[in-house]
Amino acid sequence: MAAHRKPKQRPLGGRTAATLALAGAATATVLDGSGHAEPRPTPGAVKAEVDRLHREAEEATERYNGAKEEADEARRALDGLRDEAARRTARLNSARTALGSAAAAQYRSGGLDPAVQLALSSDPDEYLERAALAEHVGRRQAVAIASVRRELTEIGRLRAESTGKLAELKRHETALARHKSTVQSKLSAARTLLARLTAEQRRAYEEGIAGRDGRQAGTAAGRADRTLPRGSVQAPNPRAAQAVAFAYGAIGKPYVWGATGPNAYDCSGLTQAAWRSAGVSLPRTTYTQINAGQRVSRSQLAPGDLVFFYSGISHVGLYIGGGQMIHAPRPGAPVRIAPIDQMPFAGATRVG
Repeated sequence: MAAHRKPKQRPLGGRTAATLALAGAATATVLDGSGHAEPRPTPGAVKAEVDRLHREAEEATERYNGAKEEADEARRALDGLRDEAARRTARLNSARTALGSAAAAQYRSGGLDPAVQLALSSDPDEYLERAALAEHVGRRQAVAIASVRRELTEIGRLRAESTGKLAELKRHETALARHKSTVQSKLSAARTLLARLTAEQRRAYEEGIAGRDGRQAGTAAGRADRTLPRGSVQAPNPRAAQAVAFAYGAIGKPYVWGATGPNAYDCSGLTQAAWRSAGVSLPRTTYTQINAGQRVSRSQLAPGDLVFFYSGISHVGLYIGGGQMIHAPRPGAPVRIAPIDQMPFAGATRVG
């Protein structure tokens, strides 16, 4: 039987050995996921993702604003119920004290049967006069007792309603915390992405040089537009003119989510404050502001109209004419002038 021998292995040449060593190292790097830095994303990809995160953060901000408005309303209602219950409790205590005094007086008089008291009396006329007075006092006591019963019933109702309002307030506060967490996580993710750009790329993004649809809407444009003469805007009425003038005065102030002024605003906080300066009360959120007036088409827009964007009605600006609006865009971008076709148009409302 022939013996099987291992083929003799030849030593590897220097170049071949080095090539295999490099290949092995590369394979190991791929397998363990280490060794190579993650490629830097393109500015366009970062911008698209950051814009998406900011849009989602703004949607969560409007939900936060709505939950805060409902929580504030529930808290005011709860405080009112508690105040009313305290007032009624004070009246109840006064009525109980009066009844107690009357009962003590009756006890001291012995509580004799009226016929017995008449028989024992030395002056029947005086007795009859006192009996009539006692009957009158008895009627007053009956009224007081009925009042006590009503107060007890009403206090019970107020306490039950307060319990319901307290539960409602806690639900709104839970929603408030949830929406706040969503906003913060979205904004944190956006900041992390922006940190992966070079300083020059971040500066270009923040200034709006790579703005949506190739339009510039950066702070430089906002500063230039801030010098426009106010008289060039022909508002349809004095209230609209006042709202537009207020918005011009807010240009350059920072965006802060949940803010309603006077030092910072979010988008719906700015429009609410602008119209409040004109004596018109708007609701707090974008999705309620759109129903706060008469709907108008894009072709009918006039200065002072509210213009809304995105399918979820998550952004709003104040139209100033010429296809432009003043709005609070997002964190890091102060109140500024921008074209209304910078974002997907969703509708417009005329108020005032």
